[in-house]
Amino acid sequence: MDTDHTPDNILVQASRVGKQVNGPGGNLTILQDVSLRLASGEVTAILGASGSGKSTLLGLLAGLDEASSGTIELFGTPLNSLTEDQRAALRAGKVGFVFQSFQLLPGMTALENVMLPLELAGVSRPIDGARAALDQVGLSNRLNHYPGQLSGGEQQRVAIARAFASAPQVLFADEPTGSLDQATGSRIIDLLFQMREQTGAALLLVTHDERLAARCDRRLKIENGRLEAEA
Repeated sequence: MDTDHTPDNILVQASRVGKQVNGPGGNLTILQDVSLRLASGEVTAILGASGSGKSTLLGLLAGLDEASSGTIELFGTPLNSLTEDQRAALRAGKVGFVFQSFQLLPGMTALENVMLPLELAGVSRPIDGARAALDQVGLSNRLNHYPGQLSGGEQQRVAIARAFASAPQVLFADEPTGSLDQATGSRIIDLLFQMREQTGAALLLVTHDERLAARCDRRLKIENGRLEAEA
């Protein structure tokens, strides 16, 4: 299962990836024999039931977790050859994340949350980039508010600003509308795709939201730990 792309365009490549964990009943297989490619500018949705392993796969592809078998390359670099710090350095400034639970630091303002990845990537004047990103998502009047002072939709907009602030080559999104009501989720979907179109970033998202998946270039589905193209 895959589409053909020239190697130079491939940002993420997984080959026969498996993930097993030890559970109360013994070894549990979450993913098996998963292969995929994500090319520059491509938008791919991975669908699956709760517990199907789609979020686990996203974490493996982004180098947030380690596969039990197979190989994963990010920007042409095998992740299994890198330490955790080296994987973080590889992602810096090139990878953005949007999570269902927002993952904002509660002790930092909206502005500080967006500035943080820019600072880690060594961007000069990170405050300028953070202000511009928050303005793009319509939150220029919320710069000094803490996450606890923001609605769920506003928190996700901060997270989207943070993800796109460094103009990443690839964005990983894990159930970005999962914690939001339908109306707010629809606005977040529009914003996510608007920002992606402006930056040209590749987008790989996992979701059970058919509205979100319908807007992607291709749809893949995890079932019984295996990844297949959706008919």
